[in-house]
Amino acid sequence: MSQVRVLVGTRKGAFILTADAGRTKWTVDGPHFPGWELYHLKASPVDPDRIYASQSSSWFGQLVQRSDDGGRSWTAVNNAFAYDGVPGTHQWYDGTPHPWEFKRVWHFEPSLTERDTVYAGIEDAALFKSTDAGATWTELSGLRGHGSGPHWAPGAGGMCLHTILLDPVDPQRIYVAISAAGAFRTTDGGVTWQPINKGLHSLYIPKADAEVGHCVHRLAMHRSNPQRLYMQKHWDVMRSDDGGDNWYEISGNLPSDFGFPIDVHAHDADTVYVVPITSDAHHFPPDGKLRVWRSRTGGHEWEELSKGLPEKDCYVNVLRDAMAVDTLDDCGIYFGTTGGQVYVSPNGGDTWQAIVHDLPPVLSVEVQTLA
Repeated sequence: MSQVRVLVGTRKGAFILTADAGRTKWTVDGPHFPGWELYHLKASPVDPDRIYASQSSSWFGQLVQRSDDGGRSWTAVNNAFAYDGVPGTHQWYDGTPHPWEFKRVWHFEPSLTERDTVYAGIEDAALFKSTDAGATWTELSGLRGHGSGPHWAPGAGGMCLHTILLDPVDPQRIYVAISAAGAFRTTDGGVTWQPINKGLHSLYIPKADAEVGHCVHRLAMHRSNPQRLYMQKHWDVMRSDDGGDNWYEISGNLPSDFGFPIDVHAHDADTVYVVPITSDAHHFPPDGKLRVWRSRTGGHEWEELSKGLPEKDCYVNVLRDAMAVDTLDDCGIYFGTTGGQVYVSPNGGDTWQAIVHDLPPVLSVEVQTLA
């Protein structure tokens, strides 16, 4: 019988939630690394027991943790991102006279085909790759060295590379998103990059339709149609049908087109989910009602999903990496909140239930479907 494993990163540790295919009775394991910020946990699709975790602290720096047994035990990959052999330092020597400093790893994306290959998106924005399970890292410097790099600027949450999408058809094609620079694509495995922001419009930058400078909050792709991309932007929900060459707005009848996460149903590229919040100044749900909104038409029409979610006095947020889907036949949808709740819908969003209520603020949610 299938199981699901939900990997939850929080401001005070990591938690692993497990259930059978019914997704009604859950066990909670954790906290792992109590007291540390766990920005992201992600498992390898090649080896489901291989999990990477981003462990960080303003006092002790950045560490990469790796588990090879599904989270039962962990090993600090001590050379990861270490400057001059000192684990946990926020420095990377890139050939310049002074080491380049960064704050944390925001996102891991393990390879779809190679067990020991994993990508890491960091702040300040850059993309790294490891081919030895995190022991050593190489910067894909063509991204940061792109001609637009000097014009990148941080968003309110920092200048972070928070999204990495690997094309399941073409392993040389990778998409990334940076706040606040925009979306970028490589077709040669990361050697060269191009901005893919045509159609984006941002009133808060000097040139509203500039090539770079847009605050993209999240990208999503459906594996059966990797040319179809969805985007939650700082204002505006967007869609591309040509691999990011062109974007058009699909905010439609949403109560607000501001939010952070966006994800796609596992079996239908036309079914997409967002969690609107009131505004860029007010990071809580409209009218204090926590809602997920679903489109079954690729974003042309949206419906409110509310059954089982708080009806009033709810002022939490859902961060960009805190929504995920499983691959069971009746696709489950998951999200975590800054109030410490993790919710699941075992039926594609029709009804919701809380798995846990009182975790630390949730930073990321990832889901594995296990045989």
